[in-house]
This record gives sequence, C-alpha cells and structure tokens, in this order.
Amino acid sequence: MISLELIYVLAGLYLARIAWLSARDPANPRRLPTALFWALMALSFLIGDRLPAAWMGGVVIALAALAGLGGVRAGRVEPSPVGQPEAEAQRLGHRLFLPALVIPLVTVGVVLFGAGIGWGDWRLFGAQQITQIGLGTSCLLALFAAAWLTRTPVLAALGHSRGLVDAIGWAALLPLLLATLGSVFAAAGVGEAVAQLMREWIPVENRFVVVLAYALGMAAFTMIMGNAFAAFPVITAGVGLPLLVHGHGADAASMAAIGMLSGYCGTLMTPMAANFNLVPAALLELKDPYAVIRVQIPTALGVLAANIVLMYLLIFRNAG
Repeated sequence: MISLELIYVLAGLYLARIAWLSARDPANPRRLPTALFWALMALSFLIGDRLPAAWMGGVVIALAALAGLGGVRAGRVEPSPVGQPEAEAQRLGHRLFLPALVIPLVTVGVVLFGAGIGWGDWRLFGAQQITQIGLGTSCLLALFAAAWLTRTPVLAALGHSRGLVDAIGWAALLPLLLATLGSVFAAAGVGEAVAQLMREWIPVENRFVVVLAYALGMAAFTMIMGNAFAAFPVITAGVGLPLLVHGHGADAASMAAIGMLSGYCGTLMTPMAANFNLVPAALLELKDPYAVIRVQIPTALGVLAANIVLMYLLIFRNAG
C-alpha cells in the first residue's frame, strides 16, 4: 500500500543523498554545514515522528541556525555539455511539459478515484491524507516519466537535481514551516487577540471598515507569514467570523473565498513567500533577488482593491 509514511521515507532518502553529495563536494566552501542541514532534513522525514518533541525542536533550531549563519551554500554540479540542453529542447519540443503535467493529473486522479482502487479489503492508496499521498505518488511518476522522455538514468536525474535544490537552498523549508504556523497561531489565541485589537481601534459597527480590516488584514498577515493558508485561520477567527459573520450577518462562504484571494495578494508582495518569489529569481539567476516581487506589486494592489469592493458588494446580499 502506498501510504504517507512511504512518501516520507522516499523524501528522506532523497534528502540523505543530497546531504551525501554535498559532503563530498570540495567546490562548496561550506560543504559540511550544508551537508548537515540536508542530513537533519532527511532525519526529520525518516524518523521525525518517532523522536521526542524536544529533540525535533532542537532539529528545527539547528536548521534555522545553519541557514541564518550562512551555512547553506550551493555546490558544484557537473554541467551538461555545451549546447546539449538546447539541442535536447529542440528535439523534444513541447513534450518537455508532459512530466510536469503528470503531477496535477495524477494527484487529482488519486484524490477522486484512489480510495476505490484495490482488491477486496486491500487498497492501493492509504485512506488518510490521500491528497498528500497523491501528490507524492505523482511526483515519483513524473520523475520516471522525465527520465524515460529524456533517456536519462533515474539516479543521474536525482544527482542533477541537486543543482536545483542548491539554488533553492534553505528556502525549501519555508513551505513546510509556514504550513503549520497558522494552526499554531490559532491554537495560541492570536485570533482572539486580533479581534480584541480590532474592537478597540476600528468602528466595528461600520460594515465597510470591517471589510477593509478583514481584507487588508489577510493581505498583511500573509505578507508576515508568507502563506495565505497560515494567515486565514488567524484573521478569519479574529475578524471574519466574530465581526462580519456574527456581527453584520455576512455570508461566510463568499467572505472566506474573497478573503483567501485577498491573502494571495499579500503572497505576491512578500519575500516570506520564498517558493513563489525568491526561488524563481534564483533559478533565473536575476541580479535583483526581489525583481519578481517588484513586478507583481502593482497587480497585487489592484486585485486587492477589487477584492475589497467585491466583498463589500457581495457578502451582505442576504443580510438584514
């Protein structure tokens, strides 16, 4: 059975290989700290659920220290022969996009139909967290599809992927950390604290002002957290539900949908969303690491303004 634990093990083994390659790279001036960083990541995936919480906390602190002190550096990956990438791109054409399309198609297929694939009581996919299982399975199939399409051995492809991992660097951690941050903040009572501040500082009886506070709060908190999914439970619990839904009778579904879109506007304007904004700049080798953000800011502000207007016009249609 393909379970989430199996996906974690495969990811851990891949990170362990990255650590091993980094440790053996004499061209990397920080090869040992870099190798330690990826080794700790591999440890987290492989046995993190069996380690005491305090130990995993120490691992997180060590990862932050290694990244913050500049211990994670890019090494040297054996370059392809001159002209080979261009020649291969010409030969394959648009077929190069097929492995990338495998990921969304297989993920959606597993989510929709994976629970029914099996024989008797045996099921191919685990029932718990099937979305993550589908995503992990699709990434593995995309790897084999890319290797088959380009006639490259799978192990060689894994080795060359180290260049991409090095280019992303410590920013690879941000999606993992930010995904848990929203629930941690919500459990810590940040939403209630935000609601209390809003009641003291804004006229909560004014619908437009509360809508403005909710939309801007989603965008601003997303900029701080780097992830709209992390900001959503905090701002919705603090402003959306108590002030808009319960206070003014707003429709919760439309409020939440437009609120998430407002949060995405913040994603476009923050370096904290490194996987969206900093990683593309690094992969394209742009001189300005914030070039992507600078280009996106006008669009983000325009969409945010439109979201505020739409929210005010739509969410109170059934309110008294």
